[in-house]
Amino acid sequence: MEKSAILREWFDRVDTEKIGSITAIQLKSAFAIGNLEFPITVVQQMIRMCDFDQNGTMSFEEFVELNKFLLKVQHVFSDLERGRGFIVPDDVYEGLIKIGFRLDSPALYTVCESFDRNKNGKFRLDDFISLCIFVQSARNLFDSFDTTKQGRVTLDLNQFIYCTANCRI
Repeated sequence: MEKSAILREWFDRVDTEKIGSITAIQLKSAFAIGNLEFPITVVQQMIRMCDFDQNGTMSFEEFVELNKFLLKVQHVFSDLERGRGFIVPDDVYEGLIKIGFRLDSPALYTVCESFDRNKNGKFRLDDFISLCIFVQSARNLFDSFDTTKQGRVTLDLNQFIYCTANCRI
């Protein structure tokens, strides 16, 4: 079966109401079946990250984009975990670079601390995915303010509040 057909079949099973879109709760439940446990806030962030029509749900086309990102993250994780089932902060740094993110040490250790659910320095696949979803969402939001594409932005209070409200996990 072709990859697109497999994704369509999976999506249709999750879209229990058969309306052509899935909610965060439906997506969270589907991930749980695959042994990926994400807080609802992370699943909502996944939807916001790919919600091109900004309707708060995920269409099949948006799901395909999320799937591409998740496969990329999963592949990087698999390359780094070396049979341990987890990665450590140095691996997280290397993984982020492979995905296309370059964070300085303070930013890296801040996000690692935030997404280290068990506070043991070990990141399972779902922890790493959550971290990458946050970083990608933050990049998307940053890029929307970095209109000159120089890697710097200046925000007024209203813009800062908008950013913090849209990057919460």
